[in-house]
Amino acid sequence: MSRFYADEQFPLPVVECLRVLGHDVLTAQEAGNADKGIPDGDVLEFAISQKRIVLTLDRYDFAKLHRNTPEHFGIVVCTNDRNWELFAARINKAVSLRREVKGLLLRVTRPSK
Repeated sequence: MSRFYADEQFPLPVVECLRVLGHDVLTAQEAGNADKGIPDGDVLEFAISQKRIVLTLDRYDFAKLHRNTPEHFGIVVCTNDRNWELFAARINKAVSLRREVKGLLLRVTRPSK
């Protein structure tokens, strides 16, 4: 299973669902990195130092960071979805379909209605 770092805006219910699916997820809150106004670049650097894949809803900024800092352990940018279980299942599927996500930007989007 994968090792994730969820930034501070990432929904906790999705984190919990990912843990049930067997993933190792560290949240910004658990790492003591919440409510400090940490720049996105520093969030990515922290994830790199921990050898973790970033989970974020901040699609635009992290896509730019991916282009400027391609040496990372993966970034999963998501569209928010209140169906937590399906949201987690889409993330699980996105990372499970690949042998390795190191250096990749994966987009996980909410299905259109």
